[in-house]
Order: sequence, then structure tokens, then C-alpha cells
Amino acid sequence: MHKRLQEEKVRLGVCYYPEHWSEEMWENDFKRMKDLGFTYVRMGEFAWTVFEPEEGKFTFELFDKAIDLAWKIGLKIILGTPTATPPAWLTTKYPDVLNVSQDGLTIQHGERRHYNYNSKNYKRLSSIIVTELAKHYKNHPSIVGWQIDNEFNCEINVFYSEADHTEFRNWVINKYETLDKLNEAWGTVFWNQTYTNWNQIYLTRKTNQNSPNPHHALDEKRFISDSVIAFAKLQADILRQHTSNQWISTNGMFGHLDNHRLTEEVLDFFAYDSYPNFGRIIEDNTEKPLRDRKWSWNLSEVRSISPNFAIFEQQAGPGGWVTRMEQPSPKPGQIRLWTFQSIAHGADMVLYFRWRTATKGTEIYWHGINDYHNQPNRRIKEVEQVSKEIKQLENKIAGSFYQAEAAIVLDYNNQWDGELDNWYGPYATKSKEAWFKAFQYNHVPVDAFNLTSESTIEEIKQYKVLIYPHPAIVTKETATLLETYVHQGGKIVFGCRTGYKDKTGQAYMLPFPGYLANLTGITIDDFTRISPFEPIPVVNIRNGKTFVADDFNEVLQVNNRDVEVIGTFDNSYYQGKAALVKRNTGAGTSYYFGGVFDIQLASFLLLNELKMNNHNHLFEIPENIELAIRKKEEKNYYFLLNYSDNDQEIFLKQKMNNLLKGTIERNKVVMRAFDILVLEEMTI
Repeated sequence: MHKRLQEEKVRLGVCYYPEHWSEEMWENDFKRMKDLGFTYVRMGEFAWTVFEPEEGKFTFELFDKAIDLAWKIGLKIILGTPTATPPAWLTTKYPDVLNVSQDGLTIQHGERRHYNYNSKNYKRLSSIIVTELAKHYKNHPSIVGWQIDNEFNCEINVFYSEADHTEFRNWVINKYETLDKLNEAWGTVFWNQTYTNWNQIYLTRKTNQNSPNPHHALDEKRFISDSVIAFAKLQADILRQHTSNQWISTNGMFGHLDNHRLTEEVLDFFAYDSYPNFGRIIEDNTEKPLRDRKWSWNLSEVRSISPNFAIFEQQAGPGGWVTRMEQPSPKPGQIRLWTFQSIAHGADMVLYFRWRTATKGTEIYWHGINDYHNQPNRRIKEVEQVSKEIKQLENKIAGSFYQAEAAIVLDYNNQWDGELDNWYGPYATKSKEAWFKAFQYNHVPVDAFNLTSESTIEEIKQYKVLIYPHPAIVTKETATLLETYVHQGGKIVFGCRTGYKDKTGQAYMLPFPGYLANLTGITIDDFTRISPFEPIPVVNIRNGKTFVADDFNEVLQVNNRDVEVIGTFDNSYYQGKAALVKRNTGAGTSYYFGGVFDIQLASFLLLNELKMNNHNHLFEIPENIELAIRKKEEKNYYFLLNYSDNDQEIFLKQKMNNLLKGTIERNKVVMRAFDILVLEEMTI
């Protein structure tokens, strides 16, 4: 069961660090926050030394004053546990808490996230500071919730301290029980890697070609995820021992962490830190780059963790550390656009980062709402506009759910295995992005869906269409589940390099696509990677359309009469052979493409085969506009987001209420640069 944030209204807030500013500034800051319509203030996540200046000596005076003052002015507090930045006294006295690189270099004190999760000293000292905070603030009326740590696995997501090696050894003993089982799972007979004593087991270490045993490396990522979850649970358990009326969350979504398990087992809901301008500076040479619109995919992944979630850091200014002033300032309208982008995808709480740009430290270029000078600016005016508009939505949006009839399927095993496996890891990323672009530019809302061994038919049958481009690891149980889904009416799309590995990452001694051969009705007759100097093969579709088939090709062998060949290869030695097929099974359909998807092929399949253009009766929308839908009590709310710096024309095919203007919209509506619309269906 997904956990979710429960708010009666969409709420705004801001991140604030009272320890960075003189006490004389606090009251004015808090009053201006209140005047802006903010409800929440997030603080404390980097203040361990303020709370515990010496080991065992605790002081809460600074934060008591700040929190009491915020409460007096009418603000609520989200308090962070400060374990993301262990103090200098701690790392000096207990150097075993520091993280270590794979080649043995200790990560020294001086930035943040320089600790490891498995140091006994760090777990003990973290437990103490969290306990003291919980005891002190458990009954404070202003504190509504806790943020555990900050951005787990940000900056670095691998850990090789002695404590990590030791705990990993215990982890594999618990998982495999015998060395024979471990050796079988890791395929250690290859290259004479067989282990004969548990003391020979370590996390992966530096090798000649930096290419470790892939099955060992896959388990390493599972272990890292388990370590994070255990560390978070350690803190959550303490907090819950002392309070039952304050919720628990954390922020992030970084690598080598099963955020779904983390949320299910530890948190009350999940929170994300949204910085869409990263999407505008990431070099994207692909067709129709998404830029800041790419963050809608990130938010879709967050929504798969918590259908309703919080944004603990919403970008409010140009970003950059002192080592990299990299992001441009949000253009007029973009802060508003990005706020509603988060809300459209399921956020019921949005906190801006940060109240005022820091004048010291690594993040002196990571700008907040206020500049150094603390005088009025256009960003403040824009946030003020957003706050007024949020109030106009009243309680209509909060608690509503994003609506999608299709999902792009993700799973951690394939994601982690694909990091090392360049046969399919990059293909999976490329195809996922191509499909998301196809959904976005054709205005078809789409979810991310996390597929696990515990997933049920009830969970996946909520979607008419599943896109699962290149899952190399597919167990027999997963294949059976997907067969049931298709038999009951679902449509599913696969791409090349599907289904040939088991859960350890070892290849089946079965024809590709392994246990999915029965569902798809095909096996792989031949395959090849396309070299840069070769002519690029193309796929001829039966209606005369052609699509490129670069990167990787599989020649499909049709094994069942009911398999329909939609496309064949051309411009290659396997000319005329099957490239794209469909098979009707029961009430549903499976598709298999022996290649890597691009936006053209994905769009063709989306509109012509999957028939996912079900909002054309409501709108005519240009590509630069995103359509998102949230639903509550059988009523749909349509979010239209303009990512262009030019005016865009929308054509409505029925009258709708404009919730932000209190007007009725009909026919043509002009959206200005970076503008947004929130439309409500009218009762007929």
C-alpha cells in the first residue's frame, strides 16, 4: 500500500536556517513568510554542532527561540535530524564513521554526507542525538513532522569503509547461508573467483579493468539500499517511541536506494527536492529535449512512491555551489510554472529552497527567494502570486490523485544491474526517455510503476498500457504475472534485450526472451550491435512508414501463427526479417520490438496501436504544453503547463472553469510564456 501525504489544502512553505542569521533578523523573516501565505518552515537538518557542541553536551536554546517565535507568528515547523553532517568533534574522535572510496581513500570532513551507514559508532551517536531531539521537541505545538537526515545517497552512493565490508559479509551470510549458495549466485567459478571462507568476502574492490564480478556488484547495490533503510529505520523507531502526533518523512530520490521500500517500511510519506533548471543545463542532443519538463518524469517516479507527496525543496532561484555557478536564474514565470508542475504531479505541500541566499559556505551561489541584500525582488513577487493562486484552489486539489491509464515500468534490479551492463543499461535509459517524450508531446498522462516480486495483478491492471522497454532480469513469476495482465485485457510493450537474465544477473540457458517467449510468441534468431561505421538499419512498417533502428537489433523468429509482423528490417543483412510484432492473447496484446525506441516509433505505437489519444475530445494543445490531470470525487482537474518562452494557443472543445481566474473559458485561450492553467470540468 502506497503511503501518502494528507493535507486538507495545498500548502506552501520555505527552508530556513536560523543558525545562519542573527537573531535580530528572525522576527522580520518569519512575519514576511506569514505574509506570503506560507504555512511551513523546514529547519535543523545541518545543525548537529548547534544541538550538541560537545559529545554528550546538548543545548537547544537557539532552536527553542526560533521555533517558539515561528509558532507565535503562526508558522509550523518541519524539523530535520542532523545526521547528514556529522560534527568535526565526532569525525575526529571516531574516524571509523567516515566514508571510504573503493580504492581505500578516506573521505575527509569538510563538506557533507561524509559518513557511512554501518559504523557502530555512527549509529550509536546518531541514536543519541535523535533521542535527545525527540524527547525535547515531542510536545512542541509548532512541530508537525520530522525529516530524517537529508538526501540519502546524494553526492555519493557507494560505501567502502571497514564497517561496510564487515556488515556486507554479515549480509551475504544471512542471505545465502552457505558458501556454495553464494558461489552459485555470483558465478564465482568463472575466472577462479570461488570463495572458500566467509572472511574472503568484501564489497567490490578495485580491479584491473574496473570491471568487478557483475553478480557481486548487483548484490552490493542491494546491500547499500538495505543499509540506508536500516539507518533511517533506526531514527524513525526512536522518533515514534516518543511521539505519535508528528509525521516522519525524508527527502531525495538518489541512486542505490529502494525508495519504495524505504517509504513503505519507515516513512509516513515521501518528499522530493525539485530543481527543474538542472534539466535546462543538462546537455541533451536528442530530438525534442525536455529540459525543465524532464522533471515531470522525476515527479512521476516520486508519485509511484507516494501518490500524494511533499516537495521539501522547490527551486526558487539560480543554483550553484562555489565550485560551479551553473544554473541561470529562473525566467519570469518559471518559479510559478515549476511550483504548479510539482502540484500537477501530486504534491500537496511545496517548500521553497531557500528563504534567503546564504552569504557563507559552499552554497553561496544557490539562491533562494530573497537575495543577499534582503530587499524586494521579482522572485518574491512571483511567489506571492503563486500563494494567492493556491488559496483560490481552496481544498479542491489537495487529496486528489494524478490520473493516468498508462505506465512506464521500472524496477530496481534492472536499474542497478544496468549500471554495469552496457549491453542494455543505456538502452533502457534511452527508450524510457523516448517513451516519456512520446507521452508528453502527445499529451497523454503517464505514471511510473515500480514492479517487484510482490506486485499483484490488481496493482498493474489499473493501467490499460504498460511500457517495459528492456528488462533484462525477468523471473518466471514476473513473466506469469505479465501474462495474466495481458490475458485480462492489458497491453504491454517490450524492446530488445528483454528477459534473458535471472535475479542474480546470470543469463538463462533459454532462447531469448526467456520466460517471456510464451507471452510474445517469438524467440530471437540473431542479434547485433550497430557499429558507427555501418549503414543504419531501418524498420519498414506495413503502412509505409519507416523508422531507424540504430544501437542494437534483434531478428525475431515468429513461433506462433497468431503473431502479427508489424515491421521488418531493411538496409542490413537481415533485410526482410521481423523487427516489430504484436500478439493478441486473451483480451489483451503484447508488442515486441527488436531494437531501441526513439520518439518517432514510440509516438507511432502510442497513437496507432495503443490508441492512447483519449483527451482529443477536450483540447487541441501544442507540443510545448504539458497536460496533467488530478481527480477528486469523480471530478477531473486539468493542469496545462506552458514550458515555452512564447505564447501558445489552446483550443477548448467544451466550457471549463478557470480556477485561478474565477472565469469560464471557452474556445481559444492564449497562454503566455511559462503560463499555467488549472481547469475544472463544468457540471452539465
